Amino acid sequence: MKVIIIENELYLAQSIASKLGQKNFDTEIYSSISDALDSNGDIYLLSTTIPGQNPLKIIEKFKDKIIILIVNYINNDTVVKPLEMGAKDYIVKPFKIEELIRKIEHYYAYKKLQKQNDFYNTLLDSMFKEIDTTIDIDALELPLTLYTNLQKVADKVALLVAQKYDTVLTFVDLQSETWQKELTALRADKIAYISKLDTLKKDEREKLFEILDGKTFILASLDASIETPYENITLNSNNKLYDQNNILTINEYVQYIIKKFQYQYPDTELSKKLGISRKSLWEKRRKFELFKKK
Repeated sequence: MKVIIIENELYLAQSIASKLGQKNFDTEIYSSISDALDSNGDIYLLSTTIPGQNPLKIIEKFKDKIIILIVNYINNDTVVKPLEMGAKDYIVKPFKIEELIRKIEHYYAYKKLQKQNDFYNTLLDSMFKEIDTTIDIDALELPLTLYTNLQKVADKVALLVAQKYDTVLTFVDLQSETWQKELTALRADKIAYISKLDTLKKDEREKLFEILDGKTFILASLDASIETPYENITLNSNNKLYDQNNILTINEYVQYIIKKFQYQYPDTELSKKLGISRKSLWEKRRKFELFKKK
């Protein structure tokens, strides 16, 4: 992580760089805005009161970075406008360098969490792309019991509900030894996603319903015969490959493999992996109407 320090008070800049070096940050010091425009850092400590310099050029170019302003006083030019343009925070001279470092570490941790969140959102979108929920999320009312033959269907519904309410759900696995403690601590204004109702015994389910009184949640079960005192829907996957209660026929398996991998492998390799000839592969394409799109 590299910190760019843009400050014309050399002693202050060097003091900041020394302290950051002790925290394992790389640093570069610039006393000129124009020179700093060619820099490449992750965090920018920007003095907005360098005589004859326009700090807004730094913010315009590096607004996707973490920019913390170093100011002598607060007014529209030194703080208000830079913050409106994308700077994250400011600190007023004189200040303790430890206070500045706390701000840097705070925004660095926040930026890291943003990147992690983007990664996991992309990963989840990829993981659930083939799971067709065919459900109107806006019509769902909580609390709700969701019966399904595939856990991933319930998982995707939970993610869609989180998006609908723009919140982070509290996940509780009923196979966990601490599920009672976790649900008891659940605040009334939070939404829980509770999975594996089908793993509880009857007396445990009764205890669960007592704890859930007045709370907001999605309760998932792979066993539709279990009754609950809540509104419920059944949402099953039509793909037998995902249904662990069924054994696929050879034709069903071949159909799935062709559909999933026909654009990843040439026909010669795909037929070899399936243990059939290219002619048989072509015949099965025709039977299942799974011809490649050109």
